[in-house]
Order: sequence, then C-alpha cells, then structure tokens
Amino acid sequence: MAGEKHKKGKRVILGVVVAIIIVAALVTVLNYCAVQNLLEKGNSYNKVEFKNQLSPEKDENGNWCFTTDGDFKVMHLTDIHIGGGFMSKSVDEKALNAVAAMVTREKPDLVIVTGDIAFPVPYSAGTFNNHSGAKAFANLMENLGVYWDVTFGNHDAEAYSYFDREAMAEFYSDEEYKYCLFQPGPEDVDGYGNHTIEVKNSKGVITQALILIDSQAYVKDNIIESIKGTYDNIHPNQVQWYEDEINRMNAENKAISKNAVPVKSLAFFHIPLVEMLDGWNEFKENDYKDTDDFKFIEGVMGEGGKVVYCGLGEDDMFEKMIELDSTKAMFNGHDHLNSATFEYKGIQFSYGYSIDYFAYSGIDKLGSQRGCTMVTCKPDTSFKIDKYNYYSDRYDLEGFSREKVTMQFEDVTIQPVTE
Repeated sequence: MAGEKHKKGKRVILGVVVAIIIVAALVTVLNYCAVQNLLEKGNSYNKVEFKNQLSPEKDENGNWCFTTDGDFKVMHLTDIHIGGGFMSKSVDEKALNAVAAMVTREKPDLVIVTGDIAFPVPYSAGTFNNHSGAKAFANLMENLGVYWDVTFGNHDAEAYSYFDREAMAEFYSDEEYKYCLFQPGPEDVDGYGNHTIEVKNSKGVITQALILIDSQAYVKDNIIESIKGTYDNIHPNQVQWYEDEINRMNAENKAISKNAVPVKSLAFFHIPLVEMLDGWNEFKENDYKDTDDFKFIEGVMGEGGKVVYCGLGEDDMFEKMIELDSTKAMFNGHDHLNSATFEYKGIQFSYGYSIDYFAYSGIDKLGSQRGCTMVTCKPDTSFKIDKYNYYSDRYDLEGFSREKVTMQFEDVTIQPVTE
C-alpha cells in the first residue's frame, strides 16, 4: 500500500514537471512569435524622407558631432514601455505606431529617448526578456532611417530581467544599428550611457552640447527596492564627468575663438532631480503662482501623490549646472502623467510626453500625456521647446491610424483617425 502511494506521488510530481515544461515551451513559442510580429510591424513603415539629412561624425575625443549652420532639431521621447511578450502584443504595436507617426511627421535630426524603452513585467507582458522590447524599438528606428540615442531608465534592466544594464549597453552599441549613437561612456564613471553629442557650426565652434546621463535606477538593485520605488540619484563621479566635459568643450571653443562664451548644453536623463520637486513644491506653496525662482511655462503635472518622483537622496548635479553656467534645460521622463515645462533658478525642467500604453493601468485608453517634445537648437546657441500631443491634428497622417482615447485633462474625447 505504501509502495502504491509512493508510486502515485512520483507520477503526480512527474505530471507537474511535464506540465511546467509544456507551459514553458508554449510561452517561449508565443513570445518568439510576438517579437517577430513586432519586428514585422517596424518593417512596415517607410523610411523618413529628408531634404538634406545631417550625418554625424566622430571627433578626436570619440564623440559624435553634427555640423550645421542652421537649426538642429531634437525629438525627445520617453517611457516607450514595450513589453515584448505575447500578452502585450497589442499595446506594443500601438507604441511603435505612435513613435513612427511622430518621427515621420517631425523629421528630426536626432531622436533622444530618456529611458524605459523596455517593460518586460512577466505578469502583464508574459516575459522577463528586456532584450525583446529594445530590439523591437531599435528595429523600428533603423527602418525609419533616423539617428537616435537613449539613456537608461529604471525599467530597462530590472533585477528580474534577463539582461543587466551592461548587457543592454552592449546591445545598443552594436554596429548593426548604424543610426544609433549610443555610447557606453567611460569605464571609470558609474552607470552606462554617459556621453555627449556635439552640434558644431562650420567654423568648428560647439553651438549646443547634448549631454546624456545615466540617472541610475534603484538605491539597491533588487526586486524589493523596485517595488518600493527607492530611486537612486546621479552619482558624484558622474557629476565630475559632467564638469570635465563642460570644461573640455569650453577649452575647445576658446581655442577657436578667444571671445567664446561658456558652451551651451542641454541634459537628458530619466529620473528627475530633487530640485524638480523642490521647485514644484515652492510653486504649490505659493498657491500655484510664480515666485522669484520658479516660473511655470506650460503643460500638465498629472501625477498623484508627491507629483515628482525623484531620487530619494541628494546629488550636486543641479548645483554644478548653476556653477558652470552651461546647461540651460534638462529633459526627463519617469512620471508618465507629467508633461510640464517650468524654470527653476534659471534652468528649465522639461518633462517629456510619455508613449506608454502599458505600464499604468488603463493608460492605453488615455491620451493627454502621450506625444513628443521638439527641441530646436539655434545656431546662436539659443533653443526653443515645443510640445505636441499625439492626438492633435498635427499627426493626422496618411497611412497612419490612431486609437480612440479620452483626453483626461481636458475632458474631451478624440475620435479615431482612419487610414
């Protein structure tokens, strides 16, 4: 009798093991098919037609440089949130479509994505593979034929993801992606993707520097900190790297022109600085009226709670920016319902419109937060920020369709645009 029970127990265990193997195999096949569908989706879009597309070259420092005596257009996107699994296929395709439509319309010289391209949350995407979402996005951008770059967000390489930040840095650095300008950055500086892109005029003077920084992820790289949202800060050696970059570019400009002023720069990263929260709280405490230090410019701050979810520690990045008098605006994502631009102590903070159809519950049905930011860098070192909602008439394009959404901050509903 005991022997029969023992045999029965073995059969049950064997059955469970076989069932797990079958389910794992089925999920693997389904996820493979989902990724292939996303790649086909990216291949379905036409290459963007430019009259005169600017092409970058690497300088003696290994930095990518664009040369122009005219305007230089940067498109800022953030929080694409591609699940890359069989459970997120529908929303992933919508995200790719939104990016393709806006890039096709705007024809930017460069697209910068400030993090969270991938969002491989297994219970909603059906996969742990953060490579899949990144590959789908990279494939889309390469088919569009537009230069692009990325900074890492907190979701691009979670503790539970298949690939860590180093592996993802290698992925974006692959020579297969000839339009991707990502560089891992110095090995002795924390994070991955700390690098600079320079815009120069025909005399070789840097008219605008685009500084991309890894704003890190969590204080500790584990699932518990991910759930708690204990976000990290930019590290001290990154601030030092930033200062060294500004000083280097100042010296290069002075070598060309003795009257050169401090090089102007724009910074791009994912998690907002604590000063963004400080400025917003000052505005809030003043009954949402401008102060001597804070000036609201445009947009919506739609996040609940403390509104700005910055790193929990302190860093000296903002203070260093003020000291060096170079960076006049910074662009970030992370808080998907925020799309505002405001100035604090002489520096502009600009939340990017998110693309996210997936990370926030029900966000695929909402539209006020979805769009892009266009940053026009002028040859006189000034810049202009324009924000465009994805559901505006601006993106009523032939060959593209948009889903029906609710504009939650304007209380209007946008009807779908048909092909």
